[in-house]
Amino acid sequence: MESKLVIYNTLTRQKERFEPLHAPNVGMYVCGPTVYGDPHLGHARPAITFDLVFRYLKHLGYKVRYVRNITDVGHLEHDADEGEDKIAKKARLEQLEPMEIAQYYTNRYHQAMDALGCERPSIEPHATGHIIEQQQLVKEILDNGFAYESNGSVYFDIEAYNRKYRYGILSGRSLENIKDASRELDGVGEKHNQADFALWKKAQPEHIMRWPSSWSDGFPGWHCECTAMGRKYLGEQFDIHGGGMDLVFPHHECEIAQATASMGHPAVKYWMHNNMLTINGQKMGKSYNNFITLEQFFTGNHPLLEKAYSPMTIRFFVLSAHYRGTVDFSNEALLAAEKGLEKLMQGISDLERISVSPQCDADTERVVKSLRQKCYDAMNDDFATPQVISHLFEACTTINKLIDHKATICADCLKELTETMHLFAVDILGLSAEKGSGSDAREEAYGKVVDMVLSLRAKAKADKDWATSDHIRDELAAAGFEVKDTKDGVTWKLNK
Repeated sequence: MESKLVIYNTLTRQKERFEPLHAPNVGMYVCGPTVYGDPHLGHARPAITFDLVFRYLKHLGYKVRYVRNITDVGHLEHDADEGEDKIAKKARLEQLEPMEIAQYYTNRYHQAMDALGCERPSIEPHATGHIIEQQQLVKEILDNGFAYESNGSVYFDIEAYNRKYRYGILSGRSLENIKDASRELDGVGEKHNQADFALWKKAQPEHIMRWPSSWSDGFPGWHCECTAMGRKYLGEQFDIHGGGMDLVFPHHECEIAQATASMGHPAVKYWMHNNMLTINGQKMGKSYNNFITLEQFFTGNHPLLEKAYSPMTIRFFVLSAHYRGTVDFSNEALLAAEKGLEKLMQGISDLERISVSPQCDADTERVVKSLRQKCYDAMNDDFATPQVISHLFEACTTINKLIDHKATICADCLKELTETMHLFAVDILGLSAEKGSGSDAREEAYGKVVDMVLSLRAKAKADKDWATSDHIRDELAAAGFEVKDTKDGVTWKLNK
């Protein structure tokens, strides 16, 4: 199948036509969460970004195997070489088993991603369930001469690797720069070179999560799990590896080195990275102590939040920017996203109330007949969701004109408009009018009351009691309800 999709490949630093290795099958691996804390907004962006990629590739007709890992081994701080085991630390503080911590926060992550409308991946492997595969990877790298054992730990020999291949091809860093940047770190100890990274780490007596190996009782280095599990489920070569921009170095750089050192060739054709979410210009994340959890966004329970924001508002907020662009958090930006989502969902809802005419006016026909291709062109240009949303907003303007009888549309064009709006807004962008939230329940109650009041207004108009009719309309407007009299009847909506 011929693809018109063009994606930006971080490895080559340019846009490339997407040509799967084994079309129509596509293999996609995305780095998932480390499960020792509540998911925050920083987790939402890669999840939503690659959910979009997953949805669109499937829409194009590809059979996608989407693998997203769960990091539950409990790696150390500082690139898995030094510091305290994150999951074990949490377990000690909360007096729970490490796997209780991992399972609890995995469940929390799933609940948040479900609320954000992210489809579950095809496979979601856990690092703790693939220790044997990681040990085999380490053994292959050792056997090929690109690693060494030291005091029960195994380290990747970057200089040996760099003599045959090139370390730094993804990040653009030279080995000398990497070595210079590493000299400030403590604990050279058992390493040949401070820039060498751990493939297997001997566990200290206090380290809870450990597994037996021929080198020591220990645990795999952080970078091993994705290389081992990607190969297990997607083969020695697959199409897409994704994650946040902060993973380019060292994590994904080390993955490339591990795959090449063990197999003699790289594993991934296209590397894709979403950019960061920032707050006041600084990356949002646990290590910066400035993160806001998704639950806090959903409840409004955080000092930086003026109000609660729904999961679909968060999704719209993320999709309103291109995935490779930086997004800075602010209440103003979230309020704009909330209004934008409402406008789009209202437009889709209003499609059901449009009256069909024998023919379209020229502007309506132009908008409808060009909408689908414009949206495809935007999606095919490296998933340009801001442009897709802009085109859908243009269609909403046309819908409003049709509702107000300032434009006309024929049956065929209305069908095309409806299908295109649903396809791109709902099926591909994954947006929806949320049901079951507190605000929805309130709006349902408001609806019953407003309908009752409007029935009283209708009776007043029938009785030619214009003063009462106008008074009811004005009072509803003052309370935030917009009432319109049309030739098809009375419509209303709650202005937020």
